[in-house]
Amino acid sequence: MKFGILIMDGPYQHQASDSAYHFANAAVAKGHEIAGIFFYNDGVNNTTSLMTPPQDDRHISKRWSDFVQKNGIDAIVCIAAAKRRGITDANLIKGARISGLGQLTELGIKADRLVTFGD
Repeated sequence: MKFGILIMDGPYQHQASDSAYHFANAAVAKGHEIAGIFFYNDGVNNTTSLMTPPQDDRHISKRWSDFVQKNGIDAIVCIAAAKRRGITDANLIKGARISGLGQLTELGIKADRLVTFGD
């Protein structure tokens, strides 16, 4: 099965980012394909390299960066949502790129299922 993932909540606010991350890892471990991950609304905050959590906490942006690079997954950050939150190419995690909502439409077409995390 080919999954597309849409993340709409920011890190450390709700469980959406953690749930999406665990879902994506489990899907890959079971041999499924992740067609792409689209970060939208507050979900774009998962992709900032400016995040510096305490040492005893999980580093959400780093683990997303590591995951997409390790698995060759297209991680797309909504340009409008990113601009509203001060996220640019200069402070984006490695492995992610900024693009428009058209990419979300393409992801929905490419994937067998589009799974949404967050509001």
